[in-house]
Amino acid sequence: MTEPSDHSDTPAPSETVAGAESPPVAEEMSPAERAEARRYGRISLACTLADIAIDVLFLAFAAFVLARPLDSWLAGYGLLSGPRSFLRLFALFGVVYVLHLLVSVPLSFYSGYVVEHRFGLSKQSVRRWIRNLLLSNALAVLFGVVMYGGLFALMWYTGRYWWLIAAGAFFVISVILGQLAPVVLMPLFHKIERLDDPALNERMQRLAEGTGLTIEGVYRLGMSADTTKANAMLAGLGRTRRVLMGDTLLEKFSPDEIEVIFAHEIGHHVHRHIPKMIATGLVISLVGFWLCDQLIVWWAGVPIISDAPTSSLPFVMFLLTVFQLLLGPLQNAISRHYERQCDRYALEHTGMRDAYRAAFAKLARLNKADMEPNPVEVFLLHSHPPIKERLAMAEQ
Repeated sequence: MTEPSDHSDTPAPSETVAGAESPPVAEEMSPAERAEARRYGRISLACTLADIAIDVLFLAFAAFVLARPLDSWLAGYGLLSGPRSFLRLFALFGVVYVLHLLVSVPLSFYSGYVVEHRFGLSKQSVRRWIRNLLLSNALAVLFGVVMYGGLFALMWYTGRYWWLIAAGAFFVISVILGQLAPVVLMPLFHKIERLDDPALNERMQRLAEGTGLTIEGVYRLGMSADTTKANAMLAGLGRTRRVLMGDTLLEKFSPDEIEVIFAHEIGHHVHRHIPKMIATGLVISLVGFWLCDQLIVWWAGVPIISDAPTSSLPFVMFLLTVFQLLLGPLQNAISRHYERQCDRYALEHTGMRDAYRAAFAKLARLNKADMEPNPVEVFLLHSHPPIKERLAMAEQ
């Protein structure tokens, strides 16, 4: 539940041997640093809003202008003909996806490469940026083909209550992906290796005692090839659950700061945030797929969902994007509530308020995080509370 983006507020730990001194980092940002963080925040916000606008406008164009003529053109090819052609469905998805990628890549390069380098937050070469772009989009295409192929199979062949089955399938897939993420997906982008630090491992095990949390291991997450930012997380489900520690701040956080950070992560387990988020996702998917059922029938002008044409695919993509966008503030509010619970848990169960304050102050400086972002921005886009608010919690 920590994130490298969203002006991430949860600091990453250190690979220093427990008990070693960490390099000094000033607890307070200077006026110049605060001004630079605000500039970075404003530019990042503008890029985020522009990206949302591109997504919505392009998918609206694809759904309401491009879909039917493109589908008719594809149907002219023998292998792609037929009223329920999965090959045409996948071809239509491919064309829409590639066109969207071409439209959005310039902004992605500017926000993910140019801006990050301008503020000294990125170590990526252009070659590695392109490599990650291609890899992430290859995975997105794979997941998209499986997801939309599955949705249309359910629409066409399971009857009017297909959306119930789709929500159940979404639930199962969420659990599977939660298990696979730290062992299959994340290693595609970052090197992950077990952290051999007995003293640190002992601290982690001691913190986990009595919580019912079983940790498979503590791992070093190789973020430094891409960024100077920091992160730490409790990832995976069941046998794949593990602590991932970014290597970008491994020499800047003291053992006490690491302990506070890990206590925060344990808070997610103690408060059962992962099961709650999965259950919330199930409810959201039920509502979302039911709305799709109603609106697709209206858009396509068909009596029942099983008659939905392949040309309705871009409309489904548009609906799911807008639905997720509208739900964003609610989901972010829930996430911020969870993060506050975990902050309180870390403070109460470690009692190390100075280490807590130092860790978040370091994160603010090193990640160029705006200490006091606009409340409207926080409400709409932030999954974590502002750092100033989290620091104030230590004073209570």
